[in-house]
Amino acid sequence: MPRYDIGPMPAKISAEVIALLRKTETATVGHWRHWGFCDRRIAPLLRRRVAGTAVTVAIPGPDSTLLHHALGLLRPGDILVVDRLGDDRHACWGGGVTIAAKAAGAVAGVVDGPCTDIEEIEASDFPMWCRGMSPITTRLYDLGGRLNQPVSIGGVVVMPGDAVLCDESGVLVLPPAEAEAEAREAISRQEKGLATQAKVAAGEKLGSLSGATAKVLGTKA
Repeated sequence: MPRYDIGPMPAKISAEVIALLRKTETATVGHWRHWGFCDRRIAPLLRRRVAGTAVTVAIPGPDSTLLHHALGLLRPGDILVVDRLGDDRHACWGGGVTIAAKAAGAVAGVVDGPCTDIEEIEASDFPMWCRGMSPITTRLYDLGGRLNQPVSIGGVVVMPGDAVLCDESGVLVLPPAEAEAEAREAISRQEKGLATQAKVAAGEKLGSLSGATAKVLGTKA
């Protein structure tokens, strides 16, 4: 069996859908959707909101050979998501990988494991989501891996070509066929939420507006 299982680069999410996702808060979608959210411990290093097309990589513990290869295939608008196959010791992503990803036009990286070189990531202004920092880095051991195949990121199956939305609250993965509808619903709810906030700021009670007070008092029609 070959050490490397490599699939084709996925179709890109349309610019229209990406623009809608960039207006979408993951926490808004979390009001009704209960799947597709990566483990909350995969957290942002920079406070940004980005959306893009998933390019998937799975690499074993100490090895980043396939990750280096994948960086040469990235396109503008891609988000590289890296399955570390359970490893939480070795940082596969640091300053050099950041520079390469940004130069290729990728808009973010998501690593289900630690990163390193946070100062260089901050200096590059490159959005990253990961499980914290580690000083122990990977090497080019040529152990194998998977590229553009299904991976697991924070308990979520990510398919190559999925829509990925990342913000300060976390990482959400959406099938391409569902991304537009979810984004439009979220934007609509966000607009209604702003209107409600304005009413509360003007003196109205949130419980009355939301219907919570009627439920507590037993006066719901």
